[in-house]
Amino acid sequence: MVAIVFVTIYWYRIGVFHDLASLHAYINSTGLIGPLIFILIQVVQVVIPIIPGGVSTAAGVILFGPWQGFLYNYIGIVIGSFINFFLARNYGKPFILHIVSEKVFDKYMAYAKNQQKFDTFFAIAIVAPVAPDDVLCLIAGLTHMKFKFFAWVIILGKPITIAVYSMSLVFGAHWLLHLFHR
Repeated sequence: MVAIVFVTIYWYRIGVFHDLASLHAYINSTGLIGPLIFILIQVVQVVIPIIPGGVSTAAGVILFGPWQGFLYNYIGIVIGSFINFFLARNYGKPFILHIVSEKVFDKYMAYAKNQQKFDTFFAIAIVAPVAPDDVLCLIAGLTHMKFKFFAWVIILGKPITIAVYSMSLVFGAHWLLHLFHR
């Protein structure tokens, strides 16, 4: 966190946040480092929910364009989801309660009483753009869900959600620009 604060202050001072063109120029000048840092940010936002996922997903599209932004979002979110599953599986309920409230935990654990129903609920929720994916990945780690099933749901379901966010942003921005330039 301290490093993020210092880097943000540094970027502000050198004018990276002056306008979108400055930000794009800076990102393009970083070569492979820019995308790798963004992917790391996506991993961190999944594991430590400081930044809302929709915001960081939108940032990926704005910074890198719809296709590269989609790819970098996807890689980071999948890695973060896998980490959440394994953290929950290894550290259990006490770990999860450091991230979510007991009320939220109990709400989603109620779905896990029947593994087959939870697996179906999980798969549908991962595809739904508004579901609390990060929490569900943690809960899945506490169930008897096989990692292979979890991985396939994330690998095949996450692109749908990310595409919805990405396309909503792209088309929404074009629609707003068109609306204001009438």
